[in-house]
Amino acid sequence: PGPQEKYHLITRNLQEVLGEDKLMGILKERELKIYWGTATTGKPHVAYFVPMSKIADFLKAGCEVTILFADLHAYLDNMKAPWELLELRTRYYENVIKAMLESIGVPLEKLKFVRGTDYQLSKEYTLDVYRLSSVVTQHDAKKAGAEVVKQVEHPLLSGLLYPGLQALDEEYLKVDAQFGGVDQRKIFTFAEKYLPSLGYAKRVHLMNPMVPGLTGSKMSSSEEDSKIDLLDRKEDVKKKLKKAFCEPGNVENNGVLSFIKHVLFPLKSEFVVLREEKWGGNKTYTAYEALEKDFAEQVVHPGDLKNSVEVALNKLLDPIREKFNNPELKKLTNSAYPNPSKAKTAEKGTKNSEPENVVPSRLDIRVGKVISVEKHPDADSLYVEKIDVGEPEPRTVVSGLVQFVPKEQLQDRLVVLLCNLKPQKMRGVESQGMVLCASSVGDPRQVEPLDPPAGCCAGERVYVEGYEGGEPDDELKPKKKVFEKLQADFRISEDCVAQWQQRNFLTKLGRVSCKSLKGGSI
Repeated sequence: PGPQEKYHLITRNLQEVLGEDKLMGILKERELKIYWGTATTGKPHVAYFVPMSKIADFLKAGCEVTILFADLHAYLDNMKAPWELLELRTRYYENVIKAMLESIGVPLEKLKFVRGTDYQLSKEYTLDVYRLSSVVTQHDAKKAGAEVVKQVEHPLLSGLLYPGLQALDEEYLKVDAQFGGVDQRKIFTFAEKYLPSLGYAKRVHLMNPMVPGLTGSKMSSSEEDSKIDLLDRKEDVKKKLKKAFCEPGNVENNGVLSFIKHVLFPLKSEFVVLREEKWGGNKTYTAYEALEKDFAEQVVHPGDLKNSVEVALNKLLDPIREKFNNPELKKLTNSAYPNPSKAKTAEKGTKNSEPENVVPSRLDIRVGKVISVEKHPDADSLYVEKIDVGEPEPRTVVSGLVQFVPKEQLQDRLVVLLCNLKPQKMRGVESQGMVLCASSVGDPRQVEPLDPPAGCCAGERVYVEGYEGGEPDDELKPKKKVFEKLQADFRISEDCVAQWQQRNFLTKLGRVSCKSLKGGSI
């Protein structure tokens, strides 16, 4: 391919490129050197096919590609991988990522695989970390990591070092460009700002959009149940895909369509929708846009779409499952990711616990009246409210609404409050509830507190249609994630009514709604 074609392959489906001219300039002279880094933390799941499919594009375009297993980064990010598991996890990542690449037909001999600790502990690199720490401000380091480093109440120094190390990686891996998700953008611009101050060249940055998860919201390796693991059995893949959010005609936030666009299309340059003759038989699409249009017009049904993705996905997973079916890799998997629940069950003796019945009546949601609103003494984005929920004393509630709702709009208004979460300290103030709000899908994010019907009294129960009975739990156990599981199906309808699985939130006086954010999440 010529420079123009290479440029197209390298940048297709990306959300943003920083340094386009430089990229074009390099392609006119030689092959591009690029790297993608992955911190060896949680178990990779099917979302990792998204960057893999871009790596296939880079190789088709003749790039020299390096994959960095960022083991030190995994440790620096709040010890997401403890030191004793680090080596095992890194080996697991190496095996599973190579298996993914082989599965999508990428020739491994064209790739360079590097571990962070192979060079990040060298004398030269360490000296550069110190040189960098003498020019980078704390403010910039903190801001750079905000989207990537786990945000905790007492941030560790390691989180401030993280962006600097990632910047130096570009120099030490001798690349022209770095590829990552758009969540890395602040780290990328940080690298562009600071590498020149050490006398190193500024690199090109290629960013993938944040692709909605195949089976839910954002794909991250932390919300276990919904995600499809690369080693899941076929029946689990089926079960998890069944639950995936994929409304007829809705192409926004549709993880199933996104997976076709970012993974399946680029691999084969076509996608086949499988369906029975009576629904029109199989149809082959050679352009993603045509499929999206047919789905939006409901020519293609969610059931057929999921079915077709399931077949294609299992074809990709088969060789990976096969490879990991040997005793050595099975042992590696179990030691790198020891199953915490198994250990617990063994202590208690094995009793088969009933599956949890996750129904909305378990949530204690009430109408609350805001008596006072103050700014949080130690956090600019938080309010501290006193809210009357029909108990002898008002509850203290901390809400991150400062950017979205002016103080005077909260004072004296009726809100909808979740009352049976475990109280939690937020920056030193204990919060005894959570104000439910509608949130827009697009950018910039808009937030509106949910409105109970006019005339409601503080303390009135809010319930979901059809779940009027049922006692709420005394306190929701954080580990069971009852609220999170229910929240996944919370939506604002087209007429601005709050719903769970298309059933309205009600009080005895009528429907709970919001001002304007139709289609939003809650």
